[in-house]
Order: sequence, then structure tokens, then C-alpha cells
Amino acid sequence: MSLTQKLVEHIRDNGPMTVAEFMSACLYDPKHGYYATRPAIGGANADFLTAPEASQMFGELIGLWCAHEWDALGKPAFNLIELGPGRGVLMQDAWRATQRIEGFHDAASVVFVETSAPLMDEQQKRAPSAEWAARLEDAPPGPCLIIANEFLDCLPIRQFVLGEDGWHEKLAGIDEADQLTFGLSAVLTAPESDDEPGAVREIAPGLPSLIYEVEQRLHANPGRALFIDYGYVRPEGADTLQALKNHTKVDPLETPGEADLTAHVDFARVAHLAREAGLDVHGPVTQGEFLRGLGIEVRAEALKRANPDHAERVARELRRLTHSDEMGALFKVICLSSPNLPPPPGF
Repeated sequence: MSLTQKLVEHIRDNGPMTVAEFMSACLYDPKHGYYATRPAIGGANADFLTAPEASQMFGELIGLWCAHEWDALGKPAFNLIELGPGRGVLMQDAWRATQRIEGFHDAASVVFVETSAPLMDEQQKRAPSAEWAARLEDAPPGPCLIIANEFLDCLPIRQFVLGEDGWHEKLAGIDEADQLTFGLSAVLTAPESDDEPGAVREIAPGLPSLIYEVEQRLHANPGRALFIDYGYVRPEGADTLQALKNHTKVDPLETPGEADLTAHVDFARVAHLAREAGLDVHGPVTQGEFLRGLGIEVRAEALKRANPDHAERVARELRRLTHSDEMGALFKVICLSSPNLPPPPGF
């Protein structure tokens, strides 16, 4: 039975699904889900390209950022935790960039928060000494630095659409031909809004529990959590759910489980939840600002000098990571910190 057939049967028996339930099934179904079956997340042969896969400079700078913050924490033994590490390329580059920093590798225990068996195999090739945890709360206790690149955008979202008669929830159902389709719930009781009819509001139900787990860890021991993702600070009232297959946007209902489903991250809500939890918040800033603040342009020039034949490629990578027409503006960076730490670089 395909995932499409499984979803159709579930809807026929139980009624329409929220968009969050649909996303969860498409991404995390243990047999047919996207992450259960794809070993090449974010790579050149994958459905999309992540920043670590686009350039070694990204992971190198994140690694040096971590080393700086380890020093700011007092150089303790600590857990270097990555949420949703893809193929492990970011950590591979970060580890290489920090190999000459005295004491850093001896102090760090690399922990990948991952549930996909194919991806765990890929990660082990690039970080043989790593250990794995199914959830953040399962990672070992102690001081920590948490890195999460393109992790929050995979949190399933619920969507609400404003009609002429009020707000409705967007649902995944089936039509008369038993084909998957999107529709709207009956009108909901909701506060008055300044939005125009047709506006879409999105909320990730799993975000508060994630921030809670980060907060528990950062209050128990000193540390920071760095989140990098595409998203917004002020909602624009648009539908941001998208499905990517072969680097092309497709209908999310077209091939469930065979395309990556994501949604833009509400960074204002991330910041609000973190502050409510008593954490210090730095940012969000754009990825371009953050990487330039860490010295990516200096690193690019050094790579060009060392490898003149690759100068054009390095220039393209720099543009891709930092230019406002590429990843530089759409992607945001936010840092959540234990209280009373000095400001982190890049913000």
C-alpha cells in the first residue's frame, strides 16, 4: 500500500486531517515517510540543497562559532548537539575547521538528534565518533551547544484561512473520486483580525515543546542554541507550505512521501517563546549578516588564494550563502542562550 492509499483510507475512516497531520505522515511515516526513505537529504542528488552542502565555508564558520562559544562557557566538557543533521556535512566541516583549537575536540561529545536510519548511516561516515538520540530530551545532560540548520521548517504546521465569514482551518480530505484534496473546516470562533479575506496564518504546534526542551537544557547547564532557517519576522498572511522534488516545487498532494514538505519559520514566535522561558535571545538577523559578521568574506578570499583555479566557484558559493537574492535574506539566524552569557558573535 502506498502512502497515498494509506492517507486516503485514513481520511475515509476518520475524516479530514489537519495540515500538520498530513505533513507528519508525509515526512515521518516509518515505512513511506520522506525522512525514513531518503539518504541524500540536502545533497547535490537530493530534492533541495542546504547551505552546508552548498559550501564548506558554512560548516567551517559554524564550527569556529562553536569553538568561540565553548571558550565563552569556560571550556567545559560539553555536548555538541545537532538537530536534523542531514548527511552530516555541516558537522564534518565544523570538526575539520576546529581541529587545531587546543582542547576543543577532547571536550566535545558530538550528538546527532536523528531518527532516520538511512541518514544515520550517512552521518556515521562523516562523524564516526558521534552518538545519536531520537529526541533532544534524550541527549546526554550537561553544558551544550545546539546547532539546527533547516530543522524548524520541518515542524508540521496547522493553517488557518480567513474567509468572508471568518476563519477556517485548512484540511486535507478526499474528493468524490477518492483523490486527495485540500478544503476548509466550518467557521471557527476566533478573535477579530485586521487581516484581509484570503489571508493565511500558520502555527507549528510542536514549537513550544521544542523551546521547552531547549529551555530545560539551557537552564540546567550553560549553553546556547543556534537556529538557522528560512522564515519571517512579521507574518505576511501567505501560504508558505511547499513541497520540493528534484529541486522543483510540486503540489504537496501529488506524491506524498516522495517530496520534502516545509513551511517558513515564524521567528518572532520563536523569540517570544524563548523570552517567556527566561532565555536570552539574540537576533534574528539575516544569514548574510550573520556569516559576514563571522568573517565569511575573509575566508572566501583565503580559499581563492589557496586555490586560484577554484576562485569562481568560491565566489558563487559566497553569493549563494550571503546575497539577498539567494539565501542571504530569506534565511534568518537566531541564538537562544542561558542567561548572563556575553553576546555571541554574528549578532
